Amino acid sequence: MRTSEIKRKTAETDISLSLNIDGTGKFDIDTGSGFFNHMLELFTRHGRFDMTLTCHGDSDVDYHHTVEDVGIVMGQAFKEALGDKKGIKRYGSMMLPMDETLMLIALDISGRSYLVYDVEFQAMKVFDDSDETKPMMAGSFDSELAEEFMVAFSRELGLTLHVKKLAGTNTHHIIEGTFKGLARALAAACEIDEKFANEIPSTKGAL
Repeated sequence: MRTSEIKRKTAETDISLSLNIDGTGKFDIDTGSGFFNHMLELFTRHGRFDMTLTCHGDSDVDYHHTVEDVGIVMGQAFKEALGDKKGIKRYGSMMLPMDETLMLIALDISGRSYLVYDVEFQAMKVFDDSDETKPMMAGSFDSELAEEFMVAFSRELGLTLHVKKLAGTNTHHIIEGTFKGLARALAAACEIDEKFANEIPSTKGAL
């Protein structure tokens, strides 16, 4: 069983996570953000990962620290659970449609962190009382936080990750398509290739 447990506490967040890569898609998630919970629940279900996650963060400020730190802990959890990465397929990709949205996710569990995030949201803005623009929001979740999660997750896992929006106008659909696509591509990369079950998938001999 490829499993891990991570706890991380800072002045901004207190996070506890348990992960089973070879699960069935069971989840128990509470981050304090309903929209973020929904994205992570979709991630676990579509990746067939089992994950229990609680995060107490400074949501009175905003959800930035919560989202970033959850990305950190999830990246660490996957890295620990994968161990020496023997036998994994290493690469995964997914072109995921969701209504008007089409997302392309491609990744390599390479040990090298690199993120290409080519995602634009609609030009629509929400305005505060001082008439200053803010990023479009899905519920109380700033759309820019999706990228912050990907940065933290890919960095801690050592993941080369490309995220590209091919079509889409609805903010919710774009972010949801990203998390679903990430889950399915990552699940494919984590699969064991029985032909090379005892080999590390690199000519270097290590990932």
